Amino acid sequence: MDLEVIWFFLLGILLAGYALLDGFDLGVGILHPFVRDDRDRRVLLNSIGPFWDGNEVWLVTFGGAMFAAFPEVYATVFSGLYTALMLLLCALIFRAISLELRSKLDQPGWRSFWDWAFALGSGVATLLFGVAVGNAMTGLPVKEVNGHIEYVGTFFNLLGPYQLLVGVFTLAMFALHGNLYLCLKTDGELHQRVRGWTAKTFTFFLVTYLAVTVYTLAKIGHALDNFKKHPTAWIIAVICALAVMNIPRSLAKNRPGAAFLSSSAAIVLLNALLGLTLWPNLVISSIDPMFNLHIYNAASSPKTLKIMLTIALLGMPLVLAYTSAIYWIFRGKVQVDKMTY
Repeated sequence: MDLEVIWFFLLGILLAGYALLDGFDLGVGILHPFVRDDRDRRVLLNSIGPFWDGNEVWLVTFGGAMFAAFPEVYATVFSGLYTALMLLLCALIFRAISLELRSKLDQPGWRSFWDWAFALGSGVATLLFGVAVGNAMTGLPVKEVNGHIEYVGTFFNLLGPYQLLVGVFTLAMFALHGNLYLCLKTDGELHQRVRGWTAKTFTFFLVTYLAVTVYTLAKIGHALDNFKKHPTAWIIAVICALAVMNIPRSLAKNRPGAAFLSSSAAIVLLNALLGLTLWPNLVISSIDPMFNLHIYNAASSPKTLKIMLTIALLGMPLVLAYTSAIYWIFRGKVQVDKMTY
């Protein structure tokens, strides 16, 4: 297998890992304003407290891997979408510092401000991630300028109806994922309230899921190209649909763990479908396909890819071991005391 192909798959794994892990704590942030009691809000914060910063390492690693393996893509995307990326960075920063600063003062106004910063940071970051995926699907206005592929649009070119719809779908997906996670981490009256949200969050997710599917099949001309060449790829779409259907089934049987695993499977499979749709492209030009950036014309030298692959093979098991250990240590229901958030 070509090194370029291997790195395409590794980037997909990193992106799926980030969506899976940071997806539920972004979802907790989105749902945070719907909890009124201060102690219950602390329970929500502490449910993700040991994990959120480690989850974001997957995003940082994804960016670093993109820079090392496909520098032309990194340069085009990060320079052309600078405004959007700065908004994303600000959202993640406010979300992070709200977790650390909220409980420093026991004053309602202070805590309310950081509660909203946490919720807005989570929501805006999630929306922007979804908009980015929507733009990856539709393509970006990029073309060759002075020997390099550059973005020639504006910030508002990123906010078309399809891109915003995918952004709203991502909000719905992460809200549901976070809701199911909270079903596993809460107990008592709060658990009953959180459990009661699942019908609404699943309905929101299902409606947007169907809307994005129909819009994609109807309007995104290249979306089915690889599926026509490789019909067996439809198996992934079918399994994804089955995973989605298993969420309400598991909840009806009072099996929140199975529902969360189904949500996790759906997120991973949706990332796989994104990769299948884009393959072998990383950036699709909405101006002319000749300006597409794909795994061969945007890759680093074979030597660089080989060295980075060696580093990745050594480092990824350590990251997986650390992640597994943290989730095992902090398993079970959330306990709130004076030393927690």
